[in-house]
Amino acid sequence: MFDLPKVRTLILGSTSPYRRELLERLRLPFEVQRPKVDETPLDGEAPVALAQRLAMAKAQAVAQRFPQAIVIGSDQVADLHGEPLGKPGNHANAVKQLQQMRGQTVVFQTAVAVVCKATGFAQCELAQVKVLFRNFSDQALQHYLHAEQPYDCAGSAKSEGLGIVLLARIDNQDPTALVGLPLLLTCRLLRAAGMSLYE
Repeated sequence: MFDLPKVRTLILGSTSPYRRELLERLRLPFEVQRPKVDETPLDGEAPVALAQRLAMAKAQAVAQRFPQAIVIGSDQVADLHGEPLGKPGNHANAVKQLQQMRGQTVVFQTAVAVVCKATGFAQCELAQVKVLFRNFSDQALQHYLHAEQPYDCAGSAKSEGLGIVLLARIDNQDPTALVGLPLLLTCRLLRAAGMSLYE
């Protein structure tokens, strides 16, 4: 008689509908839990460090409550010449962000962390996407914001919607990274954590 390997619950430590939709593409059963993490940047914190810290903090916060599970945490920060741009939260902040990004190259730093307390697994990696914004008009900016209301998106950028018309170029290695959960990276980390992905 021998013990069968434990099939661990997979939890997405995020209530983002964008991340949930992306993870559903893998057709794995998973649960969603709110991580309850303060996302305020530290003084002088670089965008890369902020994204990585918050991704790990989200995964760890949920893993504390569900130590037997494999938990995914993720965070995205828009990096404008070293300055972090987070979620605008409202229309006025979104206008300000997009006016700053007009005609500029913005690097979207998306970190993914996978944690399992039971096995001691904890890894975090980063996917970067360089986005060149067009020199769009204020009219185009307002039309986009009223149509999409992307106030819960880093840098007010919703490229999977009408936001694509504001962009001139996207450079990345994973088409899902800009939306908020890089699936190539996520799959790699899940395999490293011991999860089988149809192999």
